[in-house]
Amino acid sequence: MKEDIQFDPVEGVAVAVVPDESILTESGEAGWQVYLLNYNDYALHNVIVNSNGYGVLPNGEAVRTSTLRHVMLEVPAQSAVPIEPLDPALFALNNQYWVSYYRGTQIFDKKYIFVPDSLVPENLVHIALLNQQGILHH
Repeated sequence: MKEDIQFDPVEGVAVAVVPDESILTESGEAGWQVYLLNYNDYALHNVIVNSNGYGVLPNGEAVRTSTLRHVMLEVPAQSAVPIEPLDPALFALNNQYWVSYYRGTQIFDKKYIFVPDSLVPENLVHIALLNQQGILHH
């Protein structure tokens, strides 16, 4: 049963959102790229990332985006892998990334939620694994 499964805390895994001028939105402005970062000295296996957005737009309209699922067989130690591009039009929503992975036979999972309007230039920090500026969520 679910009560019998031990869920240890996720450590050394983060999600980052990074401005990327090579990604263009439908309106022609620069987009952003979402990355999964593994700071650990071991690889993550059978990684699944579910992403979606939800909330209320500035005009008062309630919105829920479709859920996208991304599968990566392995995320190497001390590495970053792209998950998906992110359109700045969605920054007014909660952008959720639910990450699940295995380390050996143990499963780990964690939700990373970028709250509305947190994806702004004022929140940019240097992300060493990417060697560029982005918004980091541990």
